[in-house]
Amino acid sequence: MGDVTKKTRTTDGILPSQHIAALVANGAITVEMPLGEGQIQPASLDLRLGATAYRVRASFLPGPGSQVATKLDELVLHKIDLTNGAVLETGCVYVVPLLEALNLPNDLAASANPKSSTGRLDVFTRVIADGVNAFDQIPAGYQGPLYAEICPQTFPVLVRRGSKLSQIRFRIGTPQESDAALSALHAAEPLVSGTTSDIANGIALSVDLTPELSTHNEGLIGYRAKRNTGVVDMDEPGSHAIGDYWDELYLRGGKRRLILDPDQFYILASKEAVSIPPTHAAEMLPFNPLVGEFRVHYAGFMDPGFGHRSLGFDGARVVLEVRSHKVPFILEDGQIIGRLIYERMASVPDTLYGADLKSNYQGQGLKLSKHFK
Repeated sequence: MGDVTKKTRTTDGILPSQHIAALVANGAITVEMPLGEGQIQPASLDLRLGATAYRVRASFLPGPGSQVATKLDELVLHKIDLTNGAVLETGCVYVVPLLEALNLPNDLAASANPKSSTGRLDVFTRVIADGVNAFDQIPAGYQGPLYAEICPQTFPVLVRRGSKLSQIRFRIGTPQESDAALSALHAAEPLVSGTTSDIANGIALSVDLTPELSTHNEGLIGYRAKRNTGVVDMDEPGSHAIGDYWDELYLRGGKRRLILDPDQFYILASKEAVSIPPTHAAEMLPFNPLVGEFRVHYAGFMDPGFGHRSLGFDGARVVLEVRSHKVPFILEDGQIIGRLIYERMASVPDTLYGADLKSNYQGQGLKLSKHFK
């Protein structure tokens, strides 16, 4: 095949959109059907579900020397045809072969994450690769198929062949910025709003429980998902009524705090507005047991240009997908809930997030997924 990265990079870093397109053209990414419009994002590629879902007994990893297909033969309960669409039920585990596979060169690794809309629906989604003992991690030089593990937590979801639930980034070297480099970048152009910043293994983000004051949502601080709802069609934006799926949360008694109920799902927002320069990509690190018994942000990738002033924005708040664990937990306004790491791009993408793209969450505040109206 030759050196498929020869024409796709100038330095170590996250590969931008034009380099991802070159990987497809050179065969480092193979596809069962042609890429769709908008599938290549500024710093990632959307992954599409194949035609068959396998309902399995439990989540699993293949481990070194093992193939996912072999594990499926042992664990499958039944097969589901996704050609014309099918409902994936809550509390069940499904594995779906993806339409994209990889033939990576030895210096190119990848990592995956749920798409923003997937995370905001509480659909727990991870990518699995043959012989790999970690979810969402693809080692350099990997050659083989990719699979999505899908477990809807709150809403049953309707998916079909071609539905896009996950995204993948390609990485050469170790492009994560050190705290010193991140501090210098923040000094040159603010990465988060506020008079001070907490930079230590990334830049801290806190939760905003200050009510939104607007004509329609005075006092609104977030949303809590309802139980026993109808199905959400993953490919139909703006087709579901908010009130059928979500309870609005309002500030009560003047105290800026929220008690998270165990195993409930919440949509909240960061207090800080975030800006991602065109030269960088960012990722919100998930659950940190040191800050409380809850998980924050299933979908952590943020593209170059998100909230950036070059596109006319003064930052954008990060929507937080929050799920408490086994005990109730009190969140206070301004409490640190996670950290944002920045990674250098190998080069600036030819298109930035929110520029000539159908970017649903550019300039966002507190916002549900695109499926709700």
